[in-house]
Amino acid sequence: MTPEELKALVRTIPDFPKTGIQFRDITTLLGHGRGFAASVEWLAGEVEGADAIAGMEARGFIFGAAVAARLCLPFLPIRKEGKLPCTVIGVDYELEYGLDRLEMDPAAVSDGQKVAIVDDLLATGGTALAATKLLRKAGARVDRAAFAIDLPDLGGNEKLAGQSVEVRALMAFEGE
Repeated sequence: MTPEELKALVRTIPDFPKTGIQFRDITTLLGHGRGFAASVEWLAGEVEGADAIAGMEARGFIFGAAVAARLCLPFLPIRKEGKLPCTVIGVDYELEYGLDRLEMDPAAVSDGQKVAIVDDLLATGGTALAATKLLRKAGARVDRAAFAIDLPDLGGNEKLAGQSVEVRALMAFEGE
């Protein structure tokens, strides 16, 4: 399937979660077997050469785990605060309306391991930047990230580039 055909499988829900936001809903893409498989194949091609794939909770688990399985690589779950039963390392980061925290098991990464980030959507880049910082804190080398969707008007791509992370996106949607 072409990127344009895959883009057509993403449903847009206006004014969610608040007025003026065009929510890009991937559930319609996930519910299309060929479309989901084609998306995973494309993302896998963009991160080949990595030693492991990291994905952020929750939708990053869907694409990241599928890409890791496709490439026969380890999957590193980047979790929300308090979700792991072991000793963790974490980073706090700013959201539009407050703070959040990402955590991971530091033993999941070996020093110098090449880890690529895979997620469903890149908007402002806050979560992806926090994941990059967290993975680097654990000793990983992070220089690539692949997303099913980019919202370029929100500037996440530039923020990641500023941290020497090359970004690839299967599709882009203008606006918020």
